[in-house]
Amino acid sequence: MSRSITLGQYLPGESFIHLLNPRLKIITLLAMLVLLFTMQTMTGLLILLIFALLLFAISKIPFRYFLRSLRPIMMIALFALIIYFFFTKGGVVLLRIGSVTVESDGVTQGIFIITRLFTLILFSLLVTLTTTPLSLTYGMGYFLKPFNRLGLPTEEVAMIMAVALRFIPTLMEESQRLMRAQLSRGADFETGSIFRKAKSMVPLIVPLFISAFRRADELALAMEARGYRIGAKRTRLQRDLITFRDWAALISVLVLLMIALVYNF
Repeated sequence: MSRSITLGQYLPGESFIHLLNPRLKIITLLAMLVLLFTMQTMTGLLILLIFALLLFAISKIPFRYFLRSLRPIMMIALFALIIYFFFTKGGVVLLRIGSVTVESDGVTQGIFIITRLFTLILFSLLVTLTTTPLSLTYGMGYFLKPFNRLGLPTEEVAMIMAVALRFIPTLMEESQRLMRAQLSRGADFETGSIFRKAKSMVPLIVPLFISAFRRADELALAMEARGYRIGAKRTRLQRDLITFRDWAALISVLVLLMIALVYNF
């Protein structure tokens, strides 16, 4: 399962998407999410999905990373489809099983929601897979700066968010290692009812927490050894300039957003 968790990973590269400024990437991601949730037609949503796939191809990220990220949510997607298919009524009856019917409106809405979910994952992966954790921290810290006036330690908050994001695949890998160790001792995680499966996970929780705290302690020691201090003024070796390329990308996305809002796709 750990290999299917792609959120929080970074894949080095020299593509156009990789070279974009992290602040512009965050703004663009927010704009695309607004656009995604304002789409009211399947046509508009499919255009956005194709646009996301095109960006994925430009970034030169192997498409298997997107497919891996879908594995953990396939059960949720399947459950949502079943709910929409059998409980949303309207339109033409496509299937009848006794008193239960599957109608065209339910199928249309179910596919619409799943397409929106997959597009959302694509845009999120584009940002996390093409941006280093350090750049992502800087980008988030930049937008949190106004909260400094309220006494919020924004740079520390941004650091916590970036570290948490980075640790997701690490913890999943650790849980997979612990699961394999328990399997070698005869543990069974596959058979039985859902309550039995949940109960079989209990022996994994304590060592996973211990491992997580140990890693957090090691990370804190490493950061302190490199001079990291809470509340200290941060400096950067390289200036984070916004180039013509960044502005061109941002303007393109904003134009797309305005066209979609005006024509109400």
